[in-house]
Formats: sequence, structure tokens, C-alpha cells
Amino acid sequence: MRRIQVRTPAREALVNVTRDLEAALAELGLREGALLVYAPHTTAGVVVQEGADPDVARDLLRRLKELVPQHHPADRHAEGNTDAHLKTLFTGNAQLLPVVGGRLALGRWQQVFLAEFDGPRTRELWLVPLAGRGYSG
Repeated sequence: MRRIQVRTPAREALVNVTRDLEAALAELGLREGALLVYAPHTTAGVVVQEGADPDVARDLLRRLKELVPQHHPADRHAEGNTDAHLKTLFTGNAQLLPVVGGRLALGRWQQVFLAEFDGPRTRELWLVPLAGRGYSG
């Protein structure tokens, strides 16, 4: 397992980590198989989304804020971040990504993002290589 640190810039953000993950693949020696990307947090997740147009990330965050406002009269959680927990419930905290030829096998527009809902913070992603042909780790 390898861990990487990700600094998030705002309370809510989608931080593109695709290049960081691909750099880690080389260090892990994974050529064929899959990479499990896991966020060990309850208020941050991992998503695969369009990375070509930054408006997509902005639109997604805006819509999540509309669906789940930061403050709701029924919330009882003392930390005041119930919305962040709920948004992470929607996104999930892990992705299993195929690896082919030492690279992430993503669709044309796809990128991998850390989804921050309670920042800014320094978050951690755990990268777990799952062996396939050519794995020497």
C-alpha cells in the first residue's frame, strides 16, 4: 500500500489526483491489474468524473450544495458538518480502477478526483495495487 497526501483548497472541492495516481503506479510497479483508491475519511470521497471542462466540477459541487445545504434545522451533529457526511455518502470513499500498460485505463474525458466536503484540509488517499500480469510489487 502507498499513501499520498492531498491538500484541499476550500470547504468543498474536487481535486484532480489523476497524475498523482499515475506517478504512484510507476513506484508501485503495477503494469496490469487494478488500483484501489481509498479515502479513509467520513467527509471526503473519491470520484471519477469529467476532467476536461472545469465547469463540470463547479456544477457538480453547486448542485450538491443545493441538494444538501450546509445547515439544516433537523441536523443534530455537534460538529455542524452533517452535510459533508451526507455528500460523502453520495460519492463513496473508494474507486477500483483498471490498470493497463502501467497507466490508469480511464475513458476519454475521465479523471479521478478527491471530493472534499469539509475542508480545507490535508487528506490522505490509500493506494492498494491489485496484482495482475506484470505486477512485481
